[in-house]
Amino acid sequence: MIFETHAHYDDEQFSEDRDALISSLPSQGIGRVINVGASIESTRSSLSLSETYDFVYAAIGVHPSETADLNEDSFVWLREQTAHERTVAIGEIGLDYYWDKEPEVQERQRYWFRRQLELAKESRLPVIIHSRDAAEDTMELIKDDGRDVCGVIHCYSYSPELAKEFVRLGYYIGVGGVVTFKNSKKLKETVQQIPLERILLETDCPYMAPEPFRGKRNNSAYLNYVADKIAELRGITAEEVEQVTWENAMRLFTRIK
Repeated sequence: MIFETHAHYDDEQFSEDRDALISSLPSQGIGRVINVGASIESTRSSLSLSETYDFVYAAIGVHPSETADLNEDSFVWLREQTAHERTVAIGEIGLDYYWDKEPEVQERQRYWFRRQLELAKESRLPVIIHSRDAAEDTMELIKDDGRDVCGVIHCYSYSPELAKEFVRLGYYIGVGGVVTFKNSKKLKETVQQIPLERILLETDCPYMAPEPFRGKRNNSAYLNYVADKIAELRGITAEEVEQVTWENAMRLFTRIK
């Protein structure tokens, strides 16, 4: 069975067939799914999905590009949701300088990243970190404000050397459909150079579909293509990739039984 550690089934792209698709996942080899919040609204939706399907769990948090909607009142609500029985992580949180280049916007992102790291520490929950074009600041904040917090660097896009540093700090590396792309040299090298025991499988669906579905709507059933590519890169079987990454996810997301 495969553990899907990062999905967005609350996305409007699933509006027409959401229930049928999610209900079909166990029969397609998907044993656990974490639906990840990216805003207050999508956090509510993720919690609702986790209450509807017994194999779906929720991560609660606000994506860096959505932090303009965060305030002290909404943060109080977010803190309250850490006690929800289906909440298993704080995420996705972090920094995204690719889209947001204004200094004041980046400072707002850093502020709420710190606050959500503190929330993870308070609640003893792992974090799911989004980091794009912000490697240095992400690393600095993890070291300064994320001490005693563990988690995963979602949709990893940096160098193998930096991945090793994240691993040294106790983090996992999220690997999805990008690893199947022809131009994903750095990610392929990362997969080959870090321990398999530090890799998690994820889709980020409906985005980032693997080959041969690139450009189409992604879903968790396509993770077998990701497992196959990791197995090829490491010279092992896909079954071993699925088993070890399942164990990795269960070790990180300790609230899941």
